[in-house]
Amino acid sequence: MRNNKRLVNLAVLATGLILLYHTSLGNRMEKAIRTSGKGHTGVLDEAVVNSSKPFIHADTTKWQFPCDEKSIKKYTARHISKAPVIDGKLDEEVWQKIERSPRFVDLISGGETLYDTRAAVCWDDQNLYIAFWMEEPFTQGTFKNHNDLIYRENDAEVFIALKDAYYEFEINALNTRYEAFFMWKDAYEKNGFGAIPNLSLANPLVRNFNGVGLKNHPRGLRYGSWDFKFPGMQSGVFVDGTLNDHKDRDRKWTVELAFPWKGMEWLAKGDQRPIPPKNNDVWRIDFTRFNPYKEAAPAKDSGGWAWSSHGVWDSHVPECFPKITFSRKGI
Repeated sequence: MRNNKRLVNLAVLATGLILLYHTSLGNRMEKAIRTSGKGHTGVLDEAVVNSSKPFIHADTTKWQFPCDEKSIKKYTARHISKAPVIDGKLDEEVWQKIERSPRFVDLISGGETLYDTRAAVCWDDQNLYIAFWMEEPFTQGTFKNHNDLIYRENDAEVFIALKDAYYEFEINALNTRYEAFFMWKDAYEKNGFGAIPNLSLANPLVRNFNGVGLKNHPRGLRYGSWDFKFPGMQSGVFVDGTLNDHKDRDRKWTVELAFPWKGMEWLAKGDQRPIPPKNNDVWRIDFTRFNPYKEAAPAKDSGGWAWSSHGVWDSHVPECFPKITFSRKGI
């Protein structure tokens, strides 16, 4: 009898352990299915099913981008009372007194660059104003049509990024523009981007986009529209030298831009942030310069220079853009 009781007790204990194991495994399987993300089918990986260890989420609290988070540049954009004339000369008082950025660094390495490049930002209740000063001995500019591939020659670029979208602007020494508007796929439907003809997926100039050098952005894919022109935007360019003439040495070329706040409605769609900004609001804006040459070795010149390094050959990483704080305090 005692032996029979012992056998019964052992059987009950074994049954309990089996039930406990399967309950734990089932919980892990259910959790794994719930957490399968983009790029997965929802079918459990065999390693997860057979694992005796609990299913653990990937750590998303760590910095996941190629730039150094602590090295991202910061700048305070001052409010102005008198708007500059947008002619590219940068001879108004505001541009003489304004704080300029540090000298641009290499886009990838963050190292010193061959020629001096700086930018500045200010604003009023109508426009966002941006200026570039670019030292350049041999200024080139040949592309004349909107959205020509002007990044293949001397160009200056601005990216304005808000929560669910960002805008790309490029300009060359002939004042030719290149523009595109990018929308994160996970926010495309909820923000109603498709209701706008030049952002609609039915438009042949709206295409999938997966970055340039960073092909595994943590947020996933984007839609890009190359049928976008920033409404009311003004630009001016001035060449201190002779364009496309290598017989002499130029000094610099300068760029002056004005982006109307009212044209940023779709950029701000994701978080409904106030436009124009409120005092001390922080935006992410990128400033870069690309050249048709590279400094000779042993210099590590990628050919792209930036206010704040990205750590990768890719301008499409909003998390690496400088942090611009808008202040109502004047210059």
